[in-house]
Amino acid sequence: MSNWYEHKDCEKTPIISSRVRLARNLQKYSFSVQQDNESIRTMIEEICAPLSNDFDFTLPTKDDMITRLSMVESHDISPEVLKFGTERPFALLKSNSANVMLGEEDHIRIQAVAAGDDLDKAYEKANEIDNKLDQIINYAYHKDLGYHTSCPTNTGTGLRASFMMHIPMIEKSGGLANLVRHLSKLGLTVRGIYGEGSKPCGSIYQVSNQVTLGKNETEIIEEIKTVGSQLIESERVLLQSAFTTSQLEIEDVIHRALGLLSHARRLTLNEAMESLSAIRVGKLSGIIKESSLDMPIYCVMINIQPGNLQRIAGKHLSENDILIERAKYLREIFKR
Repeated sequence: MSNWYEHKDCEKTPIISSRVRLARNLQKYSFSVQQDNESIRTMIEEICAPLSNDFDFTLPTKDDMITRLSMVESHDISPEVLKFGTERPFALLKSNSANVMLGEEDHIRIQAVAAGDDLDKAYEKANEIDNKLDQIINYAYHKDLGYHTSCPTNTGTGLRASFMMHIPMIEKSGGLANLVRHLSKLGLTVRGIYGEGSKPCGSIYQVSNQVTLGKNETEIIEEIKTVGSQLIESERVLLQSAFTTSQLEIEDVIHRALGLLSHARRLTLNEAMESLSAIRVGKLSGIIKESSLDMPIYCVMINIQPGNLQRIAGKHLSENDILIERAKYLREIFKR
């Protein structure tokens, strides 16, 4: 089964991916943050037992930090898992472009991701899994308030819908602050590449709903879709304007990025992400017409993160070795 970020639909528009996440908890257990490791392990085993024929299971050992880190970088699990430490048990259940995270902030996090602009597909997959689980698990649910969740902001539908977007022109135009303020008034938020508390990198941001109570699933998804369309248009207009006034400068930035990625011997994550961001602009705008690159830019971005570099290398790497391995990986990708 291929990952969503390996799909060519990631390259079509500023929207890299569409995600729907559902937060659920079991009625018979306390929230995860109140449970000890043994209780979490018992709960995970209880949930997994009736699902063994429907999902592929990942159960990292307590010492396997590289696996945990690479799963965060690939958006399979949230950074929250790393905060619990390597002693904390968890499980990841994967099935057909969707997964179920067990033992995180909430007992169950159902996540479906579609490449590119397709929130409806993501919701359909997440809802399908939710309905299956609802038949075998007693969710913590209140008829007036909706699903009980560890964080009050998720109470209600428990649904977070989001677009991961590459918006370098909006970022560089200085319009990001106004965008954040505008979306906040609509009950939406803009976050970094790995969600709440993370920093943007390579001009990539997550746009998602903040409000899950008082709105149904369809209303939340339609709001995100409307905002996504507006941001696509804003990015297009800004890029067109920049080409009109500064085409040579833009081409220079893109080709310098190609040169750096093709020849550098050591690269920081920020240097690499900024260069890959420029390459993505080059591909979307048509400046880069031919490329030996046979994978989406965002797939490359995931593979150069520290955890995934160590996963690919099959061993722990020092900070300096990570810089060297990142440059080596990118030279092989962009060799001309």
